[in-house]
Amino acid sequence: PAGMDFSQRLERIYQQMQMLLTQYRPQAMAVEKLYFQNNQKTAIDVAQARGVILLAAQLQGVETFEYTPLQVKSSVVGYGQAVKKQVQEMTRILLHLDAVPKPDDTADALAIAICHAHSSGSLMNRLKQYQ
Repeated sequence: PAGMDFSQRLERIYQQMQMLLTQYRPQAMAVEKLYFQNNQKTAIDVAQARGVILLAAQLQGVETFEYTPLQVKSSVVGYGQAVKKQVQEMTRILLHLDAVPKPDDTADALAIAICHAHSSGSLMNRLKQYQ
């Protein structure tokens, strides 16, 4: 929110993560590995926020898995150089949604979840063996 300094934002991220992890008790969490081409300031801020998120998961005993953008694109679209629009549309199709989820961060998070579901260590992948 506007008016918060960065330290307060990190605290809020941590508190919200603790609340979500306590409420939903996930067995695992998938996150995208950081990759930045340009803005170093943004990269540092995102890295700090990501660290708070990973710490929250660690303290709750939630196993985390990391995937590169290339892995996510390959898993969702079948092509590592796919553009964002292709990933979003394939996410919509795979999840049988009427529209691409908004905002873009939501679609990105779902694509990462699909990537994790496709990964060899995923429980969903192991369940497919029995169907």
